[in-house]
Amino acid sequence: MKSTPSLTLSFFLLFTSNFLPSAFSRVPEKVLDSNGLPLSPSVEYYLSQLNGHSPQGGGVELDFDGNSTCQVAVLQSYDKVFRGQGLRFSTEGRSSGAILTDTPLEIKFDYQPYCASSSKWVVVGDDFPAKWVGIGDGADHAGKKILSGKFMIKKHGEGYKFAFCSKINNHNTCFSIGRIDDHKGRRLVLMDHSHTNVPFSFALINIG
Repeated sequence: MKSTPSLTLSFFLLFTSNFLPSAFSRVPEKVLDSNGLPLSPSVEYYLSQLNGHSPQGGGVELDFDGNSTCQVAVLQSYDKVFRGQGLRFSTEGRSSGAILTDTPLEIKFDYQPYCASSSKWVVVGDDFPAKWVGIGDGADHAGKKILSGKFMIKKHGEGYKFAFCSKINNHNTCFSIGRIDDHKGRRLVLMDHSHTNVPFSFALINIG
């Protein structure tokens, strides 16, 4: 029995909707800084929280995680006037070119602690209430799990938010990045359905 065109099309749409990565559900566009200029891998940027319903704070910085002896956890400062530490963005696997939304990125601090293997962002899983954003690699987080996945910037309201996309049960799943209060600031964490906070919404300020 021959398949009709409508049945073939229906099967194709069902197949692609189940297996097309969520990262490609939107058409990527250039990420713009607060002056409306495209982000560049050669430029350093501050994060500036956008006004909203969530508690206000300053920029992002590195701090200690629990009993760690190195600053490997990424936190947003409680101080609204603190600009934080500068970040650099690049398309994964490339050192030049436009920075696009919904595209795998490498995010790192311009400053690297002497005790850390790198300042590149990773996601860490341990006994903290949620999986959280840190820097480095497994050697910087002994006894903890480094999650496999990709960071992205996504449009969110008038600004942007971070997402972390990982393959779970053979499906690509993206988690927005929010914040949970920690001892010195709001730690950046992966959000799930149990969280009541909102994604960390921000603008990017060019600092050269």
